[in-house]
Amino acid sequence: MSPVTVSRALAQLVAEGLVVTRPGAGAYRAEARPASTTAGDTSWQEVALSANGAADLVPRTVNADGVVVSLAAPPPGVIEFNGGYLHPSLQPEGAMAAALSRAGRRPGAWGRPHLDGLPELREWFARGIGGAVTAAEVLITAGGQAALTTALRALAPPGAPVLVESPTYPGMLAIARAAGLRPVPVPVDADGVRTPLLADAFRATGARVFVCQPLFQNPTGAVLAPGRRAEVLRIAREAGAFVVEDDFVRRLVHEDAAPLPRPLAAEDPDGVVVHVGSLTKATSPSFRVSALAARGPVLERLRAIQIVDTFFVPRPLQEAALELVGSPAWPRHLRAVSTELRIRRDAMTSALLTALPQLSLPHIPSGGYHLWLRLPDGTGGTSQAFGSGGDSAFVAAALRAGVAITPGRPYFSAEPPAAHVRLSFAAVAGVGEIGEGVRRLRTALDTVV
Repeated sequence: MSPVTVSRALAQLVAEGLVVTRPGAGAYRAEARPASTTAGDTSWQEVALSANGAADLVPRTVNADGVVVSLAAPPPGVIEFNGGYLHPSLQPEGAMAAALSRAGRRPGAWGRPHLDGLPELREWFARGIGGAVTAAEVLITAGGQAALTTALRALAPPGAPVLVESPTYPGMLAIARAAGLRPVPVPVDADGVRTPLLADAFRATGARVFVCQPLFQNPTGAVLAPGRRAEVLRIAREAGAFVVEDDFVRRLVHEDAAPLPRPLAAEDPDGVVVHVGSLTKATSPSFRVSALAARGPVLERLRAIQIVDTFFVPRPLQEAALELVGSPAWPRHLRAVSTELRIRRDAMTSALLTALPQLSLPHIPSGGYHLWLRLPDGTGGTSQAFGSGGDSAFVAAALRAGVAITPGRPYFSAEPPAAHVRLSFAAVAGVGEIGEGVRRLRTALDTVV
């Protein structure tokens, strides 16, 4: 058998506690485990974990279900339409390995980094934002999720309202709720957030934070229209509020896309925007390097929370990021991914329109890695199966048919207007799997309609 098979088998045995590995010596049978003792009584924890005392505004439970659905690997044989990252065949594994190897040999690579991040890496992120943002206004963080967590903790106290797009990224909603914040939905359409409703929401709630994804929004794929960009900044400035700009897939643009708009942060001289950018989506789920950019006094609060929570991002990973983005392999990788994502998007769109015309696809994005579909409602008996929030039946039927998809309900902070699902075309092996996956979805739909 191949060395890869042996390695995987050993890893499984280690995970099960049957084998121990000793670097430089080999693998050995583990000592027999002692007989399990009688389980203790942990029921007391229910009281301890739910006793808020006077802090009634802060929830004592954390629900990660909306995040786990895109992180957990599906069972063998199940096509992964629910993935949130590039398939390994699309990841720059060779370039990342070479970058990490070179980084490890850099002088001082294993020492303590600057608390804000390596100056050269901060400069690289600042150039990507454009405008007047400088390296001094950038903090290196451990992935976009960590950056969003830092931003929301810095900008809003527990119990405060925070305006969010509707629908929006479930991971951000989970962050807000875990921090004791109250997400307030503001609807989006094909041109991004509806600015009159955004102004109404600020007036009605007194919120001081609005979180948005102006470019290839998750899950709709919408791009904030040119006429609305200045409106968002004006409305937030008049409300005395911050805009958290989650620019998560700027590097996953499709090759047929029009020139991209600049980040909102590049058009904001007044420190309204707190910008989040990341390398993770364009590389690998384990390449967790991102950046927070902000202007004014808020930068010091962001820095303090980052230091308290994580100290700093490991220097070898920062050095590897510098090596990667400075190598000739980086632009080649981005071009290859841009082409492949366009091919996959077109393949999934065509297959859905042919095999599942009942599913509404209101917008075909020119960037990102997923499609957002509305399930049929009110025809052929489907209204009962697919009423508001009724996507669970279809998701379960799809899994039985051998394809994992993401339900739409977790993307809404309040009651959804209809049932939706999100389908990813980046996490599969290729267009062949896309075609087979859509055929399985056809079977699944037939069982619930």
